[in-house]
Amino acid sequence: MDQKAKVVVTGGAGFIGSNIVDALLEEGMLPIVIDDLSTGEQKNVNEKALMYQQDIRDIKGLEEIFEKHHPTYVLHLAAQISVSRSVREPVYDEEVNIKGILNVLELSVKYGVKKFVFSSSGGVMYGENPEIFPTPETICPDPVSPYGIAKLSGEKYLKFYNREKGLRYTILRYGNVYGPRQSPDGEAGVIAIFAKKMLNGVPVTINGDGEYIRDYVYVKDVVKANLLALEKGDGEIFNIGTGTGKSVNDVFNALKEHIDYDPDPIYGPPRPGDLRKSILDISRAQNILGWSPNYSFEKGIGETVKYFKENGQTI
Repeated sequence: MDQKAKVVVTGGAGFIGSNIVDALLEEGMLPIVIDDLSTGEQKNVNEKALMYQQDIRDIKGLEEIFEKHHPTYVLHLAAQISVSRSVREPVYDEEVNIKGILNVLELSVKYGVKKFVFSSSGGVMYGENPEIFPTPETICPDPVSPYGIAKLSGEKYLKFYNREKGLRYTILRYGNVYGPRQSPDGEAGVIAIFAKKMLNGVPVTINGDGEYIRDYVYVKDVVKANLLALEKGDGEIFNIGTGTGKSVNDVFNALKEHIDYDPDPIYGPPRPGDLRKSILDISRAQNILGWSPNYSFEKGIGETVKYFKENGQTI
């Protein structure tokens, strides 16, 4: 790994991106954060990183940053991240998640980026009823939401830019990522949303029957996968999860063990676009990247609750 490398992290003020920025600094690299702060927060960004408030849809503004720094690597995390918003506003989702990655890809080629690592989604990629659980990368993608369709488009564009322009890449398909700095105020991130409500003693609403199954992966394990992907796994797609599934009811009950919270949840209508079950086969990442998750669900939940308690999520 090039310890003097300059690394563009789009979405670097966000939950996952800012944790990656910290890890890059620990490795001696210089993170160049590009974030429009629509969902990311300035306070998340390490003061040792370079920070540019910039929308990835604006290629002229992006090019000024690439021309100034000539980055070695790009980690592309900037995205419209809400599945339900993509269902309501598919055109907006396309503008950010497809046009945005194309702008970054064009500049990566123009300015000689050594490698491009794309944060895709395993949680939505395999559709409603994949043939196998846990689901491997070999299952044909069948996303049903505009968010998933856009992520698959980004993957296809990466293959095109590799074939036609020689751009090296690795694709990471995340499960449901959780942990410190995740926003508890949006639509995505059920663990953060529930934790804040429970810490404040307010009612928790579960969409549907609470038996929606997800593969929850702790953010520090995702960070590790991104660092490994800078040098390994060229031209490959990797699921980044745990290989195990937890229901929303499981999440609620696990949080109750760490928080003094007595009320039962309220069950509301299901959200449009939500998959019933998603569990990822992570054997390819283990075999090729040399990556495995270090955090159990129980340990990760404990770390997340501790962070929220220490960072003002209680009244």
